[in-house]
Amino acid sequence: MRYEGSIYRPPSEAYSLIVQATIGCSHNKCAFCSMYKDKEFRIRQINEILEDLEAGKKYHKRVDKVFLADGNALALSTEDLRRILIKVKELFPECRSVGAYSSPKDLLRKSLEELKELQGLGLSIVYLGIESGSDHILSSVAKGATAEDIISAGKKAVESGIKLSATIISGIGGRKHWKEHAIESARVINEISPHYLALLTLLVQPGTKLYNQVCSGEFELLTPKEVMEETAALVENLTVVDCVFRSNHASNYVSLAGILPLEKEKILDTIRQAIDEEDRYKFEIHRRL
Repeated sequence: MRYEGSIYRPPSEAYSLIVQATIGCSHNKCAFCSMYKDKEFRIRQINEILEDLEAGKKYHKRVDKVFLADGNALALSTEDLRRILIKVKELFPECRSVGAYSSPKDLLRKSLEELKELQGLGLSIVYLGIESGSDHILSSVAKGATAEDIISAGKKAVESGIKLSATIISGIGGRKHWKEHAIESARVINEISPHYLALLTLLVQPGTKLYNQVCSGEFELLTPKEVMEETAALVENLTVVDCVFRSNHASNYVSLAGILPLEKEKILDTIRQAIDEEDRYKFEIHRRL
């Protein structure tokens, strides 16, 4: 297997065969993100990707899951993705899931028919970083997409039959905009109705624009208690059905998990307890990406 630079994948892809379809991220301008700053974006040659899949076959007797890295594998043409998915089926007939990160724009560039075809060939889950439902916040962090773009992209993925895992970043609106972040993010999630919803908590990384804003005092970080108050406002406003909710990433102060709406009150009870008992929060030194 050939890898360039640091490799990132969602927590749920921990045991997947990871193959780089792209190097880096095509957008790579988000004010909070340092993940791909050491790479210049490019789409790998299709023959290299297929060769890496064949190399994976030599090293692994069984592959149940494949994850296509880096930041947005859906930037590949539909033809190249088709060839990759067919190759996965040929080499690993036991494989039950192929996943990839996607930006909103990459989903919007694909037609619904193309996405349905890719789903039929084995693209089973796409991870979409929503970050916030507020247009003001999305603009301030240079997400490169509006809330309406994100809603359209997410709804298209869901309609295609591809499982959608959406991510919101707690605290990304700072002290000034925490309530707007919670309410608008809930609105966007309700519109999309993803299969999975994950909350990360903002970690400010040196070298990013947001880091400089925090250092200058332009951006005020939330305290752990304020993060939980924001989380409560978000969850209270969610009306999604059959959505797996998780806030148990290493960056989170408190672990939360449940099925919405079935376990909504249980989740809110845990949040309220954390707000009342502040010693339950994870120490800062233990929070990681």
